[in-house]
Amino acid sequence: MRGLWLEERALRLREDLPRPEPPPGEARVDVLLAGICNTDLELARGYYPYAGVPGHEFVGRVASSPSAPEWEGRRVVGEINAACGACEPCRAGRRTHCDRRTVLGIKGRNGCFAEALLLPLGNLHGVPDSLADEEAVFVEPTAAALQVQEQVDVVPGMRVVVVGSGKLGQLVARTLCLTGCDLLVIGRSRGSLDRLAGLPLRTALASEPPPFRADRVVECTGAPEGFLLARRAVRPGGTIVLKSTHRGETTVDLSSVVVDEVSLVGSRCGPFPKALDVLARRLLDTRPLVDARYPLGAALEAFEHASRPGVLKVLLRP
Repeated sequence: MRGLWLEERALRLREDLPRPEPPPGEARVDVLLAGICNTDLELARGYYPYAGVPGHEFVGRVASSPSAPEWEGRRVVGEINAACGACEPCRAGRRTHCDRRTVLGIKGRNGCFAEALLLPLGNLHGVPDSLADEEAVFVEPTAAALQVQEQVDVVPGMRVVVVGSGKLGQLVARTLCLTGCDLLVIGRSRGSLDRLAGLPLRTALASEPPPFRADRVVECTGAPEGFLLARRAVRPGGTIVLKSTHRGETTVDLSSVVVDEVSLVGSRCGPFPKALDVLARRLLDTRPLVDARYPLGAALEAFEHASRPGVLKVLLRP
């Protein structure tokens, strides 16, 4: 089987990967389309010591599901955290924080930059026929964007800032537009901010002082300096939601966080059913976010393209 392999910060295309056979309770999914995100790029830079097939944003078709043959042939997307179901977090309903979890393309489980992958049946969600592959591949990052609204309240008129106008920042901004909040997006380049033209929001360059201090700030830069921008943008008593995962450390003035009573919220994976609903109802248009498409055989070139400044979503098709 063909797939992209990451080991010791080096990517290479392999033709000798064994085609996975699903254990009880899991399914083999043939990948139809996969998306490269910043976490994939950071893994290749050494953000986390992972060896295997990277990639976690995908839409595919179930090829083999011995435990539940009714899934076979269905087009699906999949939640990326595979939980044990028995540990304390799982019993408490916090399955994405399972003590023994594997994470698709990130921790202990080969990902979607290959011809096929394995996931538990409970992780799979059927894709309606109305959603094209190029829309369905955005379910996972759209769910991650919607997680912000699961964790903090955002109401009409509330001042909200999104710091970062890249791959995830674009989706977070677009989902926040659905709330009626007073939204400002701060980005490093005018080109990326121009991608948001026509939406009910304002934009500003990171080099400019923010025009106001916000009730909620969502940090999506994928860079260590993003927290400093978010800290400048939040009001005393406000909340910073942190979405970035990146290699290296961030310097934080915790005294100022304490004095200003700023709340910090880590935010990761989100609700797949809501993401599917938002996309199926055409409340979110992801088409302007796709910058390039590559066959899996050109995955190394696709990664190079995805790492260029200002590039949004690059897709891989096995």
